[in-house]
Amino acid sequence: MTKRPPVSNLQHSINFIRKLFVMRIKSMVSGDSKVASTPTIRFPKFKNDNSEFWNFVKKNKLNVEESVVLTLALIPHFDPAFLGKIIAENLSTSGDFPEIGGVKSDNNRYFLPTGETAIFLLSGNDFTSKTQLKQLFSHEHFFYKNGILHLEKVKSGTPKTTGRLILDDEYVELFIFEKNSLPTLSMNFPATHLRTQQKWTDLILPKKTLLQIEEIKIWLDHHDTLMHDWGMSKKIKPGFRALFHGPSGTGKTMTATLLGKLTGLEVFKIDLSMVVSKFIGETEKNLATLFNKAENRNWILFFDEADALFGKRTSVRDAHDKYANQEVSYLLQRIENYDGLVILASNFKANIDAAFTRRFQSIVSFSMPQADERLQIWKNAFPKKIKFAKEVKLDKIAKSYELSG
Repeated sequence: MTKRPPVSNLQHSINFIRKLFVMRIKSMVSGDSKVASTPTIRFPKFKNDNSEFWNFVKKNKLNVEESVVLTLALIPHFDPAFLGKIIAENLSTSGDFPEIGGVKSDNNRYFLPTGETAIFLLSGNDFTSKTQLKQLFSHEHFFYKNGILHLEKVKSGTPKTTGRLILDDEYVELFIFEKNSLPTLSMNFPATHLRTQQKWTDLILPKKTLLQIEEIKIWLDHHDTLMHDWGMSKKIKPGFRALFHGPSGTGKTMTATLLGKLTGLEVFKIDLSMVVSKFIGETEKNLATLFNKAENRNWILFFDEADALFGKRTSVRDAHDKYANQEVSYLLQRIENYDGLVILASNFKANIDAAFTRRFQSIVSFSMPQADERLQIWKNAFPKKIKFAKEVKLDKIAKSYELSG
């Protein structure tokens, strides 16, 4: 007889939610507020099942309420009809029960959980508990600050907790398929993941520039030691900010990508055309989405053509100028609080407002390569299997044509 596999922690959590939901609905129908505020069903004690769900709960030290909300947000991705079936099976009387919360999706008729659903599940009719539980959905909570879970935006004037529970796609995939995929470019995530097959030896730069890049690499390698082991987190701001400036094609993007490859960190190139919006408040919202997802993941964020946001400011002549300055101030605040490497790139250093340059720990100049550097770039551009005709002289080409990489 085949032995059944042990029940996972996630399944235990789902079973707990099912039992608690049935109890809450029955107590609501019967009007027994005492039962609703003092549940007799206890949350299961998790054991190490080596699942990503267990690792996440343990690593982030989630309490019972946080574990329930996380599971509730994940359930529709397993079984969209889960809550609808429970309600249909346990509510024999017809009518509207707003206490349960929940919304119908535009694309289907499934009952999907909202913040109110989570609060009903965890507090019943206990007003004090309801007030405390709403903190789970605040912008200061771990879930929101780290881009893990949030409430869908509702119309102005509508209670925020009536918004649908949204679990980030990255965590849905992590908990269900046990793999952690990186986010892709979209309106919700205006950044492209950078990869390269090139090696560090393919990076041909002047010695002075390479020395400055090496300093950034040293910070990436020893960041944890500096900030935590040595206790410097109380003395200096988190993260590292660098400005790469120079003509197109001189290696700014390649350097950022290779820094990630060499240190094992993911690099994302921010598409500022998707971030900057003509609508007031939208630029800040787009930036918030980006940084919330990047927090605590130690990604390298690469802002190309940064002068689109960090160009020289003009005096405030109208409301547009005022809000443009607010956008820059917001971005500066998020960059300065980001606990990782942020690289801003510009073709011309002069385009960057002088007030911003003092915020960088490193300002790296990428100049056009000289003849000997161009020769090395030409040599690296062709695999060793390729043979040149006798009349092709790479050294002559390198001396004659001032080209960037």
